[in-house]
Amino acid sequence: MSNLTSRLSRLTRCANQHILTSLNMVRATVVSTESRRPICSTAIRQQESAEEATFTPKPSSREFSMYPPMPEEDSPLTWGGMKFADLPIAHIKATYNNTHIQVTDFSGQYVARTSCGAEGFRNVKKSTPIAAQTAGISAASKAQAKGVTFVRVVVKGLGPGRLSAIKGLTMGGLEVVSITDNTPVPHNGCRPRKARRM
Repeated sequence: MSNLTSRLSRLTRCANQHILTSLNMVRATVVSTESRRPICSTAIRQQESAEEATFTPKPSSREFSMYPPMPEEDSPLTWGGMKFADLPIAHIKATYNNTHIQVTDFSGQYVARTSCGAEGFRNVKKSTPIAAQTAGISAASKAQAKGVTFVRVVVKGLGPGRLSAIKGLTMGGLEVVSITDNTPVPHNGCRPRKARRM
């Protein structure tokens, strides 16, 4: 066992020495190339200054962003040749008993609409995520028939079909550019009902 460990240590020492010598050789060549000066340094300096004068900076992070812009913000990004503000909007209203999906153009004009009840689900089944997904697929196919490919999604409500409806839109063939939550939140507005006596 000790014989094996001594051999291994010798091998690693030799390998380390080879690596160090090769690194020292590379370092020496780099230093030697840097220390050499060109014959006509003024011509090279003039070329470098000319290149710097014609250099165009890349767009800064403020100009280009991978995230979609805010609704009133200008952006060079386009989806299918349309700016962000001109994209159609898929409104999803997720209540506890149903999920409504309506696709409109950017000005609010109707393009397609459906709901879980319109898709044939009844009573308790309307409030399931599967029903919302089915309604999303149906709304996407209706919107695609009218030429819609990219949509912005605006979700309102806390129902069980919130995420499933978005998933249904993507499964139906629409490309979702942004998701906005527009659920109304009271700032302690109305007084709640009195507690139920048990």
